[in-house]
Amino acid sequence: MNKLRLTCVALTLTSLAACTTAPRSPAPVSDRTTGSSTSASAPKKADESGYYTVKRGDTLYRIALDFGQSYSELVTWNNLSNPNDIKVGQVLRVTSPDAGGRTSGGAQVGAVATSSGVETRSLSTPPSTPANKTTPNGEKRPYSETAANDAQKSDTAGDEDAVSWMWPAEGRVISSFDDNKKGVDIAGKSGQPVLAAGAGKVMYAGSGIRGYGNLVIVKHTNTLLSAYAHNKSIAVKEGQSVTKGQKIAEMGDSDADSVKLHFEIRQQGKPVDPSKFLPAR
Repeated sequence: MNKLRLTCVALTLTSLAACTTAPRSPAPVSDRTTGSSTSASAPKKADESGYYTVKRGDTLYRIALDFGQSYSELVTWNNLSNPNDIKVGQVLRVTSPDAGGRTSGGAQVGAVATSSGVETRSLSTPPSTPANKTTPNGEKRPYSETAANDAQKSDTAGDEDAVSWMWPAEGRVISSFDDNKKGVDIAGKSGQPVLAAGAGKVMYAGSGIRGYGNLVIVKHTNTLLSAYAHNKSIAVKEGQSVTKGQKIAEMGDSDADSVKLHFEIRQQGKPVDPSKFLPAR
């Protein structure tokens, strides 16, 4: 009887040891180094129809930023009842239904790969493809993906000239844009005003994107937005229109290793060199 009890105890201890040495699940994927939101990561890509497949570590806020869309637009386009519960393998629309490709009368819910390997997708009936699509110059051309892309490029060129830019804060640039950086870092003092670099509409104001701290994102045109990270406090609300030079935040060190403003300009969701837009100083 004693031998049987000893055997049971030994087996129990062995099981507990195995549990305590089991590897932990990896942390969510992040595209930053410690205390900085400027390190590079593999760019997110949508398919030709404007859909993106959710990957490990993604959040809806991050997806919205990387595709240059507002969080609320993604919620609407994808009919998300719980935006905080997106799953790996889920397919989300990340471009406007009016931009071409697949559209639906209502937002289409993305497919999710289940443990059984079966995909589920809500049904929606796409409208018939229009015979012609009008480009910005009024020319009517047969609809095609190429024509839609050409029209988008024309819009982009016009958008670049439509915004009057200024530097968002006084201070020394301590980190410049390059292949490994998504923007520039400007040193300053805690509480120093952070200004809108151009007129636009606040599409995000909060701290839901890891690595950016208190963040403000301003949408200037259909293809251009600017981002202001690591703020001490935020002075604007989502949906609010702002003018060039308007105070939108106060400089701080939220989710950073020092007081600074991390500033990005994104074109169609892709980080671009701010020095190509900002005036010389």
